Amino acid sequence: MKLKTNLIRITLLLAILLLPTSAALAQSPGGDVVLFGQNYTLESGETQNGSVAVIGGNASAEEDTKINGDVALIGGNLSLLGDVKGDVAVIGGNLTISGTIDGNIVIIGGQALLSETAVVNGDISTIGGNVEKEPGAEVTGNITNNAPPVINAPDVPNVPNIPNVPNTPETPDVNVNVNPLWNVAGKIGQAFLVAIVGMLLTLFLQPQLDRVGGAITRQPFIAGGYGLLVFIIAPVVIFILAVTIILIPIALIVGLAIPLAWLFGMIALGQEVGDRFTKAINQTWAPVLSTGFGTFLLVLVTGFVSLVPCVGWLPSFLITLLAVGGVAMTWFGTRNAPGITPQPVIEVPPTS
Repeated sequence: MKLKTNLIRITLLLAILLLPTSAALAQSPGGDVVLFGQNYTLESGETQNGSVAVIGGNASAEEDTKINGDVALIGGNLSLLGDVKGDVAVIGGNLTISGTIDGNIVIIGGQALLSETAVVNGDISTIGGNVEKEPGAEVTGNITNNAPPVINAPDVPNVPNIPNVPNTPETPDVNVNVNPLWNVAGKIGQAFLVAIVGMLLTLFLQPQLDRVGGAITRQPFIAGGYGLLVFIIAPVVIFILAVTIILIPIALIVGLAIPLAWLFGMIALGQEVGDRFTKAINQTWAPVLSTGFGTFLLVLVTGFVSLVPCVGWLPSFLITLLAVGGVAMTWFGTRNAPGITPQPVIEVPPTS
């Protein structure tokens, strides 16, 4: 029960990492620190009163430092030479401890090294890694490798020998050939359904679609990076939420948010495709029609390309990263992407 409670605390800290941020969020006095794609160093003699979360970078706390909060790191190495009063979570990286940790430690897909001066007043759990202790290192709790532990199965009573079964005729092989026209029809149907949803969303959420589409077209590389991070972090967060049992409903919500983000992002991209198509042919269509046509065309072409053997998945995957990343950058279009200033609204006077 104690391990589940601490996993909940770590999960709440990791939830910060799912929020789209700029390259770095400045720390307010006594507040949490969240860094995206940067390294973090707490210099000797300094004290951090708040949690620390780092994505895609390394973090270190030098000697004679104190962190009064939890520490979470994804995709980097963490070095703690000072003291930490809180839990520590490392995903996809290595952990080095030379100070005192007053809390539990969870490591997923990485190694932990406890030097001779390390003291951990809590449990250490690893999944896909191990813990190495130097002589002199102290751990007051339990060390669990590849948690959860396997429960010993009871002894199975002796089973009588199975009598010989007479030879039975071999089952003939049945080859079922799938007509490729069904795949084509499925892609057309998918494009048609997404286009209808896009036309409906345009009636009610056109400003949000504009923000998502603008973020993708103006910052495609950043949008793709956000999309890749979502696909890397989301499974880990869903797994941790599911392990805590009590947060399984939140895990289901997070799992449902990803396909919804893909749908919303594809419609936003389809709106951009429709607008550019109408401009190319010197036509002016209603937003509902241009969005529906652009979405249908985008989903249809992407679906046909995905049917190409071996390499067809790559363009579809890249477009998916852009769609999901644009939605993550703008929180489903509810805010402008980092670095993009809102365009002024020009009011057109009514015609006389």
